[in-house]
Amino acid sequence: MANQNNFSENLEDYLEIILDLQRTNKVARSKDIAERMGIQRGSVTSMLKNLSTKGLIDYEPYGYVTLTDQGETIAEEIERRHGIIKDFLSRVLMVDDEKADGIACRMEHVVDRQTIDRLVNFIHFLDTCPKMGKDWLQAYVTFCKDGKPDKKTCDTCMEQTLSSEK
Repeated sequence: MANQNNFSENLEDYLEIILDLQRTNKVARSKDIAERMGIQRGSVTSMLKNLSTKGLIDYEPYGYVTLTDQGETIAEEIERRHGIIKDFLSRVLMVDDEKADGIACRMEHVVDRQTIDRLVNFIHFLDTCPKMGKDWLQAYVTFCKDGKPDKKTCDTCMEQTLSSEK
């Protein structure tokens, strides 16, 4: 869904924040949105009007902000992309959680559904393939720490792989 609707990163960030605030507080307020984004409350108003015009939120000045069904669907897809990318960066590539979250926040806007679905399949493959799985991920963690593969583990793995192919 990335760029499928030609929404700006900023607009998608608003939707994601409103979704989170709705879940936490049942509704969002412009004050809370501004606080989350680290911007002035007045800057939020024009974007809320824009989102309302696009049919993505229900909004009245000085009132609460809620996502429409369409806005919620888009926000949930953005949140899904963010979570998948963050999981891959932190759990598979061993990027620090905070850094992975920041990178995922930037990447979520440009990765399309097909690429995300392939990433999900790849992660599932790593988690379930008997030749991969936890041992493979642990070997990768060791490789990241040491900057080189564990020769004994790699040799054993290679022997097992070659003998199973005969």
